[in-house]
Amino acid sequence: MDDAGSSGGSGGFRPGVDNLDEPPNSRIFLVISKYTSELVLRERFSPFGDIQDIWVVRDKHTKESKGVAFVKFARSSQACRAMEEMHGQCLGPNDTKPIKVFIAQSRSSGSHRDVEDEELTRIFVMIPKSYTEEDLREKFKVYGDIEYCSIIKNKVTGESKGLGYVRYLKPSQAAQAIENCDRSFRALLAEPKSKVSAESPEQDYYSSARQEASGHEPRTNLFPFVGEQQSEFSTFDKSDSRSQEAISKRLSVVSRVPFTEEQLFSIFDIVPGLEYCEVQRDPYSNHGHGVVQYFNVASAIYAKYKLHGFQYPPGNRLAVSFLDDGSNMTDLIRKMATQMVAAQLASVVWSNPNQQQFLQFGGSSGSQAPQIQTDVVLPSCKKKAPPETLVKERLFIVFNPHPLPLDVLEDIFCRFGNLIEVYLVSGKNVGYVKYADRMSANDAITTLHGKILNGVRLKVMLADSPREESKKRQRTY
Repeated sequence: MDDAGSSGGSGGFRPGVDNLDEPPNSRIFLVISKYTSELVLRERFSPFGDIQDIWVVRDKHTKESKGVAFVKFARSSQACRAMEEMHGQCLGPNDTKPIKVFIAQSRSSGSHRDVEDEELTRIFVMIPKSYTEEDLREKFKVYGDIEYCSIIKNKVTGESKGLGYVRYLKPSQAAQAIENCDRSFRALLAEPKSKVSAESPEQDYYSSARQEASGHEPRTNLFPFVGEQQSEFSTFDKSDSRSQEAISKRLSVVSRVPFTEEQLFSIFDIVPGLEYCEVQRDPYSNHGHGVVQYFNVASAIYAKYKLHGFQYPPGNRLAVSFLDDGSNMTDLIRKMATQMVAAQLASVVWSNPNQQQFLQFGGSSGSQAPQIQTDVVLPSCKKKAPPETLVKERLFIVFNPHPLPLDVLEDIFCRFGNLIEVYLVSGKNVGYVKYADRMSANDAITTLHGKILNGVRLKVMLADSPREESKKRQRTY
């Protein structure tokens, strides 16, 4: 079944096979030894389900395996379980190198990265309006371990919209729920907010329902950047003409790089009175767009003037502007409100050193050490090894959505000791780390793999030997 004459440069597309993406997420991408045969792959992966196709990618001239393969299952739950159980395993007694297993991207996605587990564990369902979160959990817990359930409600009346989310701990559990739950729930995988799909009336309905449930107008009217479209990343000057702009308790937040709701909340929650925040990404760009609302206008004013131009992550300035809701304030009222919130904020900040540090993050040009924002507990910095030191282990890093600056990376990876060098691959979201000690490299993987630092998720893995890497094609899954 191997297509020896194919170059493998089209994201796992075997010529003549038309149903590779049906059902979605039913195909896995493998990084294997170039000596691994199709027979071995079939033997090791057939216990997970009905295999429809196996493709070991080969060089079209030499017919030699490129060390990558695709396995197509009949069901997405089978592919997900294969990924969960086989990633990092060795295929045989003579093949001691751990393999890498990912869910392959669909050919129509236009993306060249593997699918994140977070994109595979949350499902979106239609439910009776009488359902509580407990009812939702009870109905779907039969398919696996549930991390959380949520019901979308009208923010004014508190009434259920008849829509909900269920997030499982494993992708295979979410896939099982979609495949086996009652059709009346019309369950589907909850797409990341950066994607907009209009492939079917059902998905169109879900998209509209999400916007309605969020209490927002249609997407075209979501971001009327009042008075700041010409200079959205400039520093606010209280004396300029923008002091006459409309004021409201709702703010628009724009970033050149995307951010999550958790990150947006952590930034704007330093100002007392935060009511809610929501991320809405533009499908035609990689910019981050968010809406933040406070319980009162005074808090919104202070947040706007404190956080407009704030650097998150370092080097990326946030643009914060009011979303006009028809209200207005005089300069005197604005000044009084700002002073009131400033006094309240001061008492909060001085009682919490972490928030004190957060307020200064990105705003101080005198600091020499890179700023690192993360929940990971990092060791203290250690001296780097001399450049000529023998390399004992190399790590491969994948960044999502963009690489971190080199000074930040060196600050992070030197904390595990014996660091020789960190370098990035030009034009790609990947990099390498060289260590003089294997234990240091293993500690870095254990601590940093899958973690978020300065808004960037890291994948940290052992790198292949330079000889093997030179023979592998660029990953296009």
